[in-house]
Amino acid sequence: MFSNRLQTIKPSPSMAAKSVVERLRAEGRTIMDFTIGEPDLPTPPAILDAAAAAMRRGETRYTAAAGTLALRRAIAAKLLRDNRLAYDPAEIVAGCGGKQVIFNAFAATLNPGDEIVVLAPFWVSYPDIALLCDARPVIVAASAENGWKVPVEAIAAAITPRTRWLVINSPNNPTGAVYSESELEGIADILRRHPDIRLLSDEIYEHFVYDGGRHLSPVEIAPDLRERTLIVNGVSKSYCMTGFRIGFGAGPRPLIDAIAKLATQTTTCADAVGQAAATAAFSGEQDSLRAMVALFAERRDAMVTGLAGIDGLICPSPAGSFYVFPSIAGLIGRATPEGHVLASAADVALYFLEWAGVATVAGESYGMPGFLRLSFATSTADIREGCSRIKGACSLLGSNSASRQK
Repeated sequence: MFSNRLQTIKPSPSMAAKSVVERLRAEGRTIMDFTIGEPDLPTPPAILDAAAAAMRRGETRYTAAAGTLALRRAIAAKLLRDNRLAYDPAEIVAGCGGKQVIFNAFAATLNPGDEIVVLAPFWVSYPDIALLCDARPVIVAASAENGWKVPVEAIAAAITPRTRWLVINSPNNPTGAVYSESELEGIADILRRHPDIRLLSDEIYEHFVYDGGRHLSPVEIAPDLRERTLIVNGVSKSYCMTGFRIGFGAGPRPLIDAIAKLATQTTTCADAVGQAAATAAFSGEQDSLRAMVALFAERRDAMVTGLAGIDGLICPSPAGSFYVFPSIAGLIGRATPEGHVLASAADVALYFLEWAGVATVAGESYGMPGFLRLSFATSTADIREGCSRIKGACSLLGSNSASRQK
């Protein structure tokens, strides 16, 4: 027997997709993998050297539950340098990735029947983490027409007396939407009318902003919300360190202490060697990060160009993160060479995988049917090959069933 709580959630769709890719590759198939949000570039050598040096120094034991003082100081310096925000190390907690920080924050603050407002399309784990904490996710949907940013009126309408958190992710996974200063100010105005609601600002893609854009933290725009905002970030994306599993939260001391308290009875602490590596990442030169962002801008353009003009797809260019989120509405109702009618984004994703050897993630996983997420955190050669395969697969589809009936 398993708990009722476990039955309320689904496995992470992106991790499930990655498992399928690994299985197919083990069977000998060549798969273009656009599923996982993981940069393909190597971890910078200076960070690896720092990890090795930490091991040689014997830094292989437990640390404080909130993380080493060296790491928390490095994070504080990073927040001041990159985000123009002053945090004390005591207002910072390190975790086993940003996901653990979010889980502990929700577990520390949510009770049965409480609600969190999540803006869709959303990162797949926000609703499920809330469900694991016996809370109810309230989904508020954006649309492609408004740049995938939820109007403030819709956010305001979703708030109830049970609302405890509002979750914002900018730059966004899966759409790449980046909230502007005026849009963040509008959200801040809503929260000012509801002093009991906390704000979770997931900023893990902060550096991946293109075309001269700029990431802004809500706390920078609305410093009066600082005492009820939790900033979540980490090293996975910006420093190609997904396997190190180091994330952090920055926020008011009582919340940070509560997150660390939960860590003492779950993970104890984040990996000591990983913390040393993250300290080097935040403290060291940032030129490799800037070069990576420039490369990813080129990859974005390659993917958008590669998908442009494919019958049935509409793919706008994202402002940030490293995903595109094209509409596949024009493929719904069309028949595969085997005669199967595509009825959903999940059907389209399966068709691309089986017929083109291209792995994507269906938009249903992000609260938005009718779309696919494709990661361009992979080589330009693979992007071009994958887009070519998608084009070929689309050319094999029959006409829309509705059109055939006319």
